Amino acid sequence: MTRITTRRTALQNIFWGAALGLSGLPLGCRSSDRLSELEMDAMAEAAESFRRKFDAPGLSVAVARDGRLVYEEAFGVVAHGSNEPLTTSHLFRIASVSKPITSAAIFTLVEKSLLHTQDTIFGTNGILGTQYGTRAYANGIEKITVDHLLTHTSGGWDPWHDPMFSNPSMSQAELISWALDNMALQNPPGTVFAYSNFGYCLLGRVIEKVSGRTYSEYVKNEVLTPCGIANMRIAGSTLPERAPQEVFYYGQGSGPYDDPYNINVTRMDSHGGWIATPSDLVRFATHVDGFDARRNILQPQTIQTMATPSSVNPHYARGWNVNAKGHWWHGGDLGGATAILVRTSTRFCWAALTNTRREKPDSSMEALDDLVWEMTSKVKAWRELRT
Repeated sequence: MTRITTRRTALQNIFWGAALGLSGLPLGCRSSDRLSELEMDAMAEAAESFRRKFDAPGLSVAVARDGRLVYEEAFGVVAHGSNEPLTTSHLFRIASVSKPITSAAIFTLVEKSLLHTQDTIFGTNGILGTQYGTRAYANGIEKITVDHLLTHTSGGWDPWHDPMFSNPSMSQAELISWALDNMALQNPPGTVFAYSNFGYCLLGRVIEKVSGRTYSEYVKNEVLTPCGIANMRIAGSTLPERAPQEVFYYGQGSGPYDDPYNINVTRMDSHGGWIATPSDLVRFATHVDGFDARRNILQPQTIQTMATPSSVNPHYARGWNVNAKGHWWHGGDLGGATAILVRTSTRFCWAALTNTRREKPDSSMEALDDLVWEMTSKVKAWRELRT
């Protein structure tokens, strides 16, 4: 078993620390959240089993309950063949777990009355006007609203027609213009759910237009900093652009998008571009979870709207998957990276990140989701609370 336990990790089984205290989270945790060595070992064995099955160099996990970090651990190493232990401070690409963050940023603008979810995106009356594209907009484009993008109901640009993985040499603006000129909608806006990375790319441009700041600057100042998060950033695309404390990535497929350093990740900013630690993501989730208005960065009614599914798809809200039990979550996978973020109806928030991805014969994203449910079941005091 390879369990890397740092002084920081051991301390944070009891305290989240002063930094979170500054952002309004309570310090300390219940005695029932202080894990025994047997429970820690059982959780570590589950994590190591995942690493062996998916040939994952590293795996990092964080769990919070009622806004308090109750578990944080890192397993393995930063790269295959490396002797550098993975720590809880190492950063990972989080892929589509970026979407709940973008959604929260949109709702901060709504709360400031700078934006409405029914505002249209394109055309003379749209937020982005006609700055993108060189031709008259195809049928339906000018009817797309902010809410259509949030709920993946824009009518186009689904995973089988996704411009975000094409034309890698194009800038973001060039790609948006190319897509509008060449990719007509498949359905009228608001009628069909079709998961769309491109739609969340457009939301990033909406944030920039309305706020007058870059997407990353706005999110850092208006979402991450109020949550007490300091180290998240938009990823570089190539190996030389790797950030300090960032892991190395390993794809396990042979497709053109499985090479982690041959993807324009930076261009994916608002739909899949952030790098973070699991505790960063948990910290974000505990500030939008709807459980305690004193620590949440959005108003209760806003959070309710964010977590309410559209009439088109009862399982996807606005930046979050949801179910009838009241759980919210979002997964992310990209060549060489797998991520999961979960907020349960029983007041847990957790995240797990690893630096590899597999789709067949088993999905590493589904397995990563299952893993943290399994790990939390190893703690007797949590077993009944997390179902």
